[in-house]
Amino acid sequence: MGERRPVTDRLPTFPWDRLTPYKTTAAAHPDGIVDLSVGTPVDPVPANLREALAAAADSPGYPLTWGTPELRASIQGWLERRHGVRVADGAVLPTVGSKELVAWLPTLLGLGEGDTVVLPELAYPTYDVGARIAGATPVATDGLTALGPAPVRLVWVNSPANPTGRVLGKDHLRKVVAWAREHGAIVASDECYLDLGWEEDAEPISILHPDVCGGSHENLLAVHSLSKRSNLAGYRAAFVAGDPELVAELLAVRKHAGMIVPAPVQAAMRAALDDDAHAAEQKERYRARRARLRAAFESAGWRIEHSQAGLYLWASHPDHDSWGAVGALAERGVLVAPGAFYGTAGEGHVRVAFTATDERVEAAVERLAK
Repeated sequence: MGERRPVTDRLPTFPWDRLTPYKTTAAAHPDGIVDLSVGTPVDPVPANLREALAAAADSPGYPLTWGTPELRASIQGWLERRHGVRVADGAVLPTVGSKELVAWLPTLLGLGEGDTVVLPELAYPTYDVGARIAGATPVATDGLTALGPAPVRLVWVNSPANPTGRVLGKDHLRKVVAWAREHGAIVASDECYLDLGWEEDAEPISILHPDVCGGSHENLLAVHSLSKRSNLAGYRAAFVAGDPELVAELLAVRKHAGMIVPAPVQAAMRAALDDDAHAAEQKERYRARRARLRAAFESAGWRIEHSQAGLYLWASHPDHDSWGAVGALAERGVLVAPGAFYGTAGEGHVRVAFTATDERVEAAVERLAK
């Protein structure tokens, strides 16, 4: 009888653990740490969303894995109203945050040994982790035509991208969709930052938009989150939409696995998706913080690349590699994430989140000016 092989044997070291000593250094600053390393919301949950959560608190029965009809209608309405995407009835599914879906999608789709999962060269680490959990092979590449003969079952795209803030245009996304359809692969598009475009000539677009997919959602899935748009990271509120057959397949497996968004959170999600005003207000907060931090970093000799959308600046300094830059900023009490966390192509860069409070952003600006 063979020995049990823990899933952890397939996984890399959790990257954020390596940041601990730098966090200690930054925290020793007399005026305290400015933590720009993790893109976690810091602003209040809008009052109407908290009220919706509270109003649904008396929910003693099991919620629907598929989500309430009202929530599904709100998801469909938001996609069409905000992003020009019309999905079929039944082709949306709430999830327990987007990271959960990213990590488990290859497993939920039945991928395993011998299957290849393609992810961007610079990527959110959970795409790689999800492939490893399933026993599939992760391949980080931005050039699909260079892939070998191994069967590609799943292709991840991420636009706007974490960590770089890069936006993939219609032509690029169209080519990905065409390649995947030719090779029988599923495309999963992580669109968690789709609402957070900053430059008119780089407006984010969904993989489900007719200009990208030709009006067919076959073999396409788009992942969305309310964490950043609505400050609901603590609620674990997200959803997936796209190919009705794939969504039905995910629903069937998730029913068996008990992957259900709590009923009060479903109510808060509906309120969030039906209200664009709070999202616009939050986006303006981020716009102002982004402008302040970008100007401060550039004035201090840093180079900002991409950063067209999302919640991060992709920065480099001529005097430092990734970890050297992290150390130099930590000495000033500012904590950032090394680009190496996101793949070997990230060496020489750092990711700077602008999700800190206005007061902490101003503290960072002052320290960079010294």
